Parts: sequence; structure tokens; C-alpha cells
Amino acid sequence: MFTDSHCHLNFPELKSELSAIREAMAQAQVSRALCICTTLEEFSDVHGLALEHDNFWATAGVHPDNEGVAEPTLDDLLKRGSLPRVVAIGETGLDYYRLNGRTVADMEWQRMRFRTHIRAAQLLKKPLVIHTRSASQDTLAILREEGEDARATAAGGVFHCFTESAAVAEAALELGFYISFSGILTFKSAQDLREVASWVPMDRMLIETDSPYLAPMPHRGKTNNPSYVPLVAQQIATLRGCSVEDIAIATSANFTRLFSGVSA
Repeated sequence: MFTDSHCHLNFPELKSELSAIREAMAQAQVSRALCICTTLEEFSDVHGLALEHDNFWATAGVHPDNEGVAEPTLDDLLKRGSLPRVVAIGETGLDYYRLNGRTVADMEWQRMRFRTHIRAAQLLKKPLVIHTRSASQDTLAILREEGEDARATAAGGVFHCFTESAAVAEAALELGFYISFSGILTFKSAQDLREVASWVPMDRMLIETDSPYLAPMPHRGKTNNPSYVPLVAQQIATLRGCSVEDIAIATSANFTRLFSGVSA
């Protein structure tokens, strides 16, 4: 019924509890999850989860915030992205939140890494999983520069864990991307984000946990896991005046449509 479109089940605090998490998912009617890769070093673990469980799939990519890790080449991403049950490239994007004394100009390495991911996704014809934080204008600009505004060559994808403005959501939608909402939507401070979630088209919306991070209310501060994704759906249902089942059906259908190769 529900689909968690973004989680990190290979992280130690979740992998060690995977049997219990899978049981909790079943009880919560969370039938599918996309396991997200953030470094080349962890890819085999992420991919292994997808190979071992028929309701998990994987991505291939290096998170923009990760430094001191293997830098992905185009060939690295093409090889991993071509493997069975790998359905997307990412997560990738830009993150200027922690400059640590550097300037935005100093982050050219992030922008080049992002471009490499976009090119791989376009060649593979698989969607991108986009992370953007304090960098939305550069994120959108690079997507356009790399041809994501041309439907014939665009990979498309999703802006995951969306926390940006309505204007950024409109721009992402115009480029053909989906918008994914996380447990942040349930936080008291997230009224602006709830306003965005109230109007994003139902056929362009996904839900996620980004677990082990960002557990929704009333679990905020605890370790998150995919069994909590129905709480995100419930918040959206409340905002839009529909049933939680409506949100589950719509977002799961969107997941199947966006990530070619996943089963319903």
C-alpha cells in the first residue's frame, strides 16, 4: 500500500534491526522501499539489500556532502547503474549548508560531481534522486544546463526530502521532476512546507522517511525507519482533505511510474 521512496537501510542502526524493521513495515502496510546509495564504498551493501529482498530496490550515487570518499567517474556510475534492481542515479545534487569557511565558488567539485551524475542518468535513461540544500538556484541552473529542460534527453527524477520554497517546487515541476515529502512535514516549524504539500499535483508527489533521519511526529528525535512513512501520508491527507488511502495509492503509483523496473 505505502511506498518509502528514500531510505538508508544499509546504515548500521537500521541494518542491525532489519528483520524487526521489515516486520514493522508489513504491519504498517509499507510494501516497498528504495534503498539510497551515498558513496561508491557502500554501493555493494545497498545493492545487496535490493538483491536479497524482492520489495527493495537500489540507487547508485555519491551524496554531494560526502568528502574524502571515492570520486565517481561517469564509468563508475554507468556500470553500477546498469546492474539489476538499480533503478535510479543518486542521491546527488548540491549542498552549500556546511561551507566550513569556504565560499560557494570553492564548491566547484560538488557541481562537477553533480554534472557527472546527470550525464550518467541521461545515458542510462534512469531518473535522478536530487538532494539540494541552501543551493536550489545552482541546482536548477545545472539541471537546465545539462539538458533537463529538454524532454527528449532528460532523465527526470525526484527532489527528495523537499524543504525549499514554493517557487523552487514550481521550477522543479516545470522541469518534469517529482517532489518527495518526508517527516519534516509533521514538524511544528514546517508550515511553509505544508503549504507546498497542499498544492503539489497528486500525480507528481512521493513520500519518504530518509531514515534513519527525520522521524515524523510523534517519533521525532528517535531513529526513523520505513514503517513510519504512513505518518507522512497522513499529514498530506489532512492538508488536502482526503483519505490516507488516497495518498498511499497515488504516491505508490507515482513511484512505479517514475522508477521503471520496480514492481507494483
